[in-house]
Amino acid sequence: MPVRQLPETLQSRIAAGEVVERPASVVKELVENAIDAGARSIEIGVRDGGRTLIAVSDDGAGMNRDDLVLCVDRHATSKLPDDDLVDIRTLGFRGEALPSIGSVARLSITTRTADAPHALALDVTGGRKGDPYPAARGQGTTIEVRDLFFATPARLKFLRSERAESAAITDVVERLALAAPSVRFTLRLGERAARRIATADGDQALPARLAAILGADTLGDCLAVSAGKEGLSLTGFIGRPAANRATARDQFLFVNDRPVRDRLLLGVLRAAYGDALPRDRHAVAVLFLAIDPRDVDVNVHPAKAEVRFRDPAHVRALLVSALRQTLHAAMPAMTAGLAASLDSYVARPAGYPSFAGARTGSSAGFAEAAQAAFAGFAPVAAPAPLEDAPLPAFPLGAARAQLHLAYILAETSDGLVLVDQHAAHERLVYEAMKERMSHADALARQILLVPEIVHMPGRLAEALLQASGELARLGLVIEGFGDGAIIVRETPSLLGDADITGLIRDLAEELSNWEEARGLEARLWAIASRMACHGSVRAGRRLRIEEMNALLRQMEETPNASTCNHGRPTYVKLGKGDIERLFARR
Repeated sequence: MPVRQLPETLQSRIAAGEVVERPASVVKELVENAIDAGARSIEIGVRDGGRTLIAVSDDGAGMNRDDLVLCVDRHATSKLPDDDLVDIRTLGFRGEALPSIGSVARLSITTRTADAPHALALDVTGGRKGDPYPAARGQGTTIEVRDLFFATPARLKFLRSERAESAAITDVVERLALAAPSVRFTLRLGERAARRIATADGDQALPARLAAILGADTLGDCLAVSAGKEGLSLTGFIGRPAANRATARDQFLFVNDRPVRDRLLLGVLRAAYGDALPRDRHAVAVLFLAIDPRDVDVNVHPAKAEVRFRDPAHVRALLVSALRQTLHAAMPAMTAGLAASLDSYVARPAGYPSFAGARTGSSAGFAEAAQAAFAGFAPVAAPAPLEDAPLPAFPLGAARAQLHLAYILAETSDGLVLVDQHAAHERLVYEAMKERMSHADALARQILLVPEIVHMPGRLAEALLQASGELARLGLVIEGFGDGAIIVRETPSLLGDADITGLIRDLAEELSNWEEARGLEARLWAIASRMACHGSVRAGRRLRIEEMNALLRQMEETPNASTCNHGRPTYVKLGKGDIERLFARR
C-alpha cells in the first residue's frame, strides 16, 4: 500500500487520543486553563459522568476576539511568550487541549475580558470551527463540552460507569484544588453539588484546604514537612504510619504546583516509610516540591502527569531525608537528663541491669540488655511502690501495670499510653539488627550447644538453603541435613532464646514465595524482620515494672517505634481530655 497523508481531521482525532483519554482528562485541561487565567472562582458541572456535558466556568482574565479565534487552533498558546520550553511556569503550555477536545466533541467557548463591551462565543464541532458571535456573561470564560467522543464513538466503549467517571473527575478537581488554595471550587455532578471548597489564604491555607478535602481527622493524623536544600524546597504533610490507607488515592504530589504521578516521587515516598507501613498499605501524603523550572522537564508525558529531573539523585536525597526526619521526630526523643533520672525514678533490686543511657546501636543497647532482663531472672526484691512517686515527663510515660500479659499501661503527664509489648519489642530488635548491619558485615552469633534439626517439605528446605548466605550475614547458620531437613548450628545473639523451629519454618515459607527478581537488600531486611518477630517478647509473658519502663524508654529513642515491622501500631495514646470525654466530663 502506498504511503499517504492522513486528512487533517483524522490527524487531530489521533492526536486528541493522547490528551483526552476520558472525561476527567477534559476537566483537568479546562481547570488548569482557568487557574492559568488567574481565576479566583471555578465552577465545574458534569452530567452522565462527563459523557453528555462538561462545563467549566471561571472569573479569570478572559480572551479578546483574536485570542478566542486562535485558542482552538493546534499549538496556539499564550503561555510561551519567549518560545522557551525549558522555563515553564504555567500548568498548560502546548496549545493542544482545546483543539483536541474540539476534534472529538461539541465545544462551545464564551468569554469576556474586563474592558470588553460584551462577551463573545465560538463553537467547534468535530474539529470544524465556526465564527465568533456576541454573547452574554461577565468577565471570565465558560467552556462547555457536549457529547464527548461523538466523533470517535469507538472510544465510548472504553469509558467506565457514570459513577467511576464521576469519581475520577472528583479526584482531578481535588488534586488541583490542593495546589490552588486561593481559588474557590464548586463541583456539580448531575443536579447535586458534590464539592464546595472555599478559598484559604495565609499560613493556614494548605492545612485548611487539606482538611476541606481529606477531612479534619486526616489532618490531625498528619505531620508537617518543611525542608530545603540547594534550590529545592519541600513542604506539605504526610500521614503517621498508623493512619495508612488501602489505596494510594490520598497521595497528592506536586512539582511547582503541578499535580503529578511521578514514579521517582512515589518511590521516594515508599522508601521513606520503609517497613513502617504494613504490606499493601499506603501512606497519606500531600507534598509540594518547588524547583527551578529549568531543572525539571514537564514535557515528557502527553497528560503532563510525569516529570523528569535534571538531577534525580539530589531530589531523592532531599525527599527521603526530609520525610524520614519528619517521621522520626514524631516519636519525641528523650533527653540525657531524663535518661539519667530513670535510676532514681525506678527502685531496682541490686544487680538489675541498667537501661539508662542505652541507645540503639550502642555497645550496651537495649536488645542485649532487654533480652537478659526478659530471660526469666528471678526477682530478688519487690519493686518500690509507685503511687506517690513524682511523674517524670517521659513522652511515653511511666509503666503502671501489665494488662492480659500482653499490653503495658503507662501514665503520662496528660493521659495514658497502651503499648503492645510484642509489637514494640519486635521493632526494637529489628532496628538494632539494622543498626548493627550498617556497621558490620554480619551480626554476632551464638553457637547452639545442641544443634537443632528442623524437618520440612523438600521445596521449603531448598528455598532456605538458597538463602543461606543472607541468613549467615544475619547470624543464622544452617546446613542441609538430609532430605527435607535443616540443621541450625548458630543463631543471632540478639534473639536470645527464640523459638528456632518456628523461626526456621516461617522463614522457609516466606522465602519459597519470593520472586526471583527480589533484590538482595529487600530479601535481607525481610528476613531480619521475620527473625526480630521470633526474637521478641511474646504476649503471655509477665513483665516487671522495671522491664516495662526499660521498653518504654528505648521506644522513645528508636526510629519508627510507633509501628512494628509489619506496620501495625505499637502503642495508642489517650489524652486526659479524651478520657474525660469518655466519662462525659467535658
